[in-house]
Amino acid sequence: MSASALVVMIVAMIIVWGGLVASAVLLARRPEVSAWPTPGPDDEEDMSFN
Repeated sequence: MSASALVVMIVAMIIVWGGLVASAVLLARRPEVSAWPTPGPDDEEDMSFN
């Protein structure tokens, strides 16, 4: 492998693994939403999945 290919591969790996680590840290800090917004009158038709 050439040096430029190795640099691109390392940068891509840092981006992918860094995003995974960042998302795991954020999920560990705030695992779920504590308060949901109250639905307005127009939102009732969007909640048909319940």
